[in-house]
Amino acid sequence: MKTSTAALLCLLLLCCSAGVRADDLMENDDLGPGGDLGEMPPPIGQHALIDQNGQANIALLQQNGQSLLGSIVQSGSNQEAYILQQGSDLMAMINQQGSGNDASITQSGSHNRAEISQNGNNNSASIDQAGTGLQSAVNQSGNGMSVSVKQYR
Repeated sequence: MKTSTAALLCLLLLCCSAGVRADDLMENDDLGPGGDLGEMPPPIGQHALIDQNGQANIALLQQNGQSLLGSIVQSGSNQEAYILQQGSDLMAMINQQGSGNDASITQSGSHNRAEISQNGNNNSASIDQAGTGLQSAVNQSGNGMSVSVKQYR
């Protein structure tokens, strides 16, 4: 009984794994490069990097769209970094060194750039951008600083 079940299972697997083939019996001369089959969209390019060295660091990077680059680098302890991007051709980078730093970048639209660099302890920075062609850069060196940047176009 077990042998016939195993043989039946093997036969079933062989039949299911066989590829389906079809011959093209039509002359497709009318379907040249400019044919009416439509174009494939360009590839969606989303690149994300999170690099953490230390203890109790938190990083979240969420991207939705095309041609997006997000990078979070944390060295130290008890740091938080958040990037949320939605749109096309967006770049966001957060670099944290120290302890207790907090950074967030939220951007939507297209052709926007945002960067936060924190070197020290207990710093807070946020960038919020919505629109086209916006650029922001925050550099905190020291302790206990706070900044918020908001741009809309």
